Amino acid sequence: MRQFSACIEWLFAREGDNFADRIRMAHRAGLNAVEFWRWTNKDLDAIASAVAETGIAVSGLVAEPMIALTNPANKERWLEGLQRSVTVAQRLGAPVLIAQAGDDLPEFSRATQRSALISALSAGADILKGSGVRLGLEPLNTRIDHVGYYLSSTTEGLDIVDEVGRPEIGIVYDIYHSAVMGERTEDVIGGRVDRIVHVHVADHPGRNDPGTGGIDLLDRLNWLFDHGYRGRVGLEYRPLTQDPEAVRAVVTSLSA
Repeated sequence: MRQFSACIEWLFAREGDNFADRIRMAHRAGLNAVEFWRWTNKDLDAIASAVAETGIAVSGLVAEPMIALTNPANKERWLEGLQRSVTVAQRLGAPVLIAQAGDDLPEFSRATQRSALISALSAGADILKGSGVRLGLEPLNTRIDHVGYYLSSTTEGLDIVDEVGRPEIGIVYDIYHSAVMGERTEDVIGGRVDRIVHVHVADHPGRNDPGTGGIDLLDRLNWLFDHGYRGRVGLEYRPLTQDPEAVRAVVTSLSA
């Protein structure tokens, strides 16, 4: 059975709410995992309490600080933050930290930025070793949501992971971003499904609920699972309604 994770930055969100209550709402809606972005701007004690109360899993969070790994000068600061992020992930039982490459910086060549990214990830793997936490580098689309981002190609992301060559480092494969870039899942992933540490879904246009746009999300998920993916599927979309029934309908539609 496929396991889904609600991104509670967007799902179960109500203006002025207690963030930890979103965990309880996700649990009441039948989800068995949640994920979120930054941890430094949240009440970790309240989150840990809600996780313990509900028994829900935390599938992932962002490795902070969110600074450009494409800038060689940021490496040591990022590694210090990664160590703290690992501690938070372990506290919450999260198996995945999500890393972004950062912007394509005009003051550096692409080759220099790639080298800086590989150097940071390689050093990060030493911090992650034995922690039970893996890091997923996330390619993002540069056509709509992240103009100027360095890493828009899933294939290049996988090539970077392979160059690092450490089991602690993989990619977060966001089907929405990949589809917006015109990629076909089977073409860009190929025989490297095992490098995927987490998957995200949303539809296009709008980055809204699966089923409201034109991305063949179920077909792409079926391909991933048919080829060995066994991780969770993160529901990272902007919901058109905060009705829990709508989330349940999405889970049902993607479970076939």
